[in-house]
Amino acid sequence: MPARTPFAVLAATLLLATPGVASAQDTDEVQEAIARVKEADPSIASYFDSAAGYAVFPGVGKAGLGIGGARGSGLVFRSGSAIGKVTLSQISIGFQAGGQEFIEVIFFETARALDDFTAGNFEFNAQVSAVAVTAGASADVGYSNEIAVFTLAKGGLMYEAAVGGQKFDYEPIGN
Repeated sequence: MPARTPFAVLAATLLLATPGVASAQDTDEVQEAIARVKEADPSIASYFDSAAGYAVFPGVGKAGLGIGGARGSGLVFRSGSAIGKVTLSQISIGFQAGGQEFIEVIFFETARALDDFTAGNFEFNAQVSAVAVTAGASADVGYSNEIAVFTLAKGGLMYEAAVGGQKFDYEPIGN
């Protein structure tokens, strides 16, 4: 059983490193995350205005030392209205060290991309990368396969910032 020990340590670390995961469904927390992203890069407002939908994770916790993982929860929006809850999970193996918390926003360019996401069984492959939100960063970014991903660090330090391998569990609101 010693081989499972790193996973137990990782799981405990992630639970401690992700404050607010249970309360991420709170609309106020999501709206605060949106405001922080727009403040960091005002030009990102055009994505919120023109996207068919978006998912906002106000507090994704990520930790790793060789083996790593991330977890966060948030809300999915269509036409500015919340339509579902979503949980992000990621496990990674490779050169990585540290821990961090960040906001992640996924924009869906088309209704088809949003529908694919909300149908479940959606995950990012290794080719998907996120753009760090900084002043003017969104101006030079376009959609890739009808998806654009932005992250904004909230705290911590980690070497490795890929979003490849993220899986999502979606649950509609009110259905």
